[in-house]
Amino acid sequence: MSVDFNQLSFDEVFLRYKEKFIGFAMSYVGHRQAAEDIVVDAFMTYWENRGRLAADTNIPAYVLTVVKNRCLTWLCDRKLHEDILDKMARREQWRVQMQIASLESLEPHHIFTEEMQATVRQTLNLLPEKTRQVFLLSRYQQKSHKEIAGLLSISLKTAEFHITKATRVLRERLKDYSFLLFFI
Repeated sequence: MSVDFNQLSFDEVFLRYKEKFIGFAMSYVGHRQAAEDIVVDAFMTYWENRGRLAADTNIPAYVLTVVKNRCLTWLCDRKLHEDILDKMARREQWRVQMQIASLESLEPHHIFTEEMQATVRQTLNLLPEKTRQVFLLSRYQQKSHKEIAGLLSISLKTAEFHITKATRVLRERLKDYSFLLFFI
């Protein structure tokens, strides 16, 4: 029995071919909901354009052509989406690899030691000349308080005062490094 597609009503074509077209679309897009959306959209496209089509238009062929084109668009969009996700994943993987390499090469002791030394130098440069001189003799030349007092012609108490003052200022400026000083 030959079917004259031109004589079938839209409802008949829809009922007869909807599931077949969904199966066709599913075989390409792999998702039932996406396939149903594509098929319904294809039928709506036919319905919206029916007045501009030739009277002898083969409705199932027209709708199937729209389904095919929508499947192609869906697949191209999906490929683009996957390509973007892959690019993002590669970029993230590269970022993580760089972070790993950076952490592996990091020597916190050296970094903080250099920063601490710079902070100590800056702090010592901010101290009054006499306080700095007393502190340097005490800490860097290992002079006793009595030796410092004799070298600089100051009292023992004055030498102790300058050392205490310098130590207090340094302790305050190095407070952010106190956790590291514990480990060192």
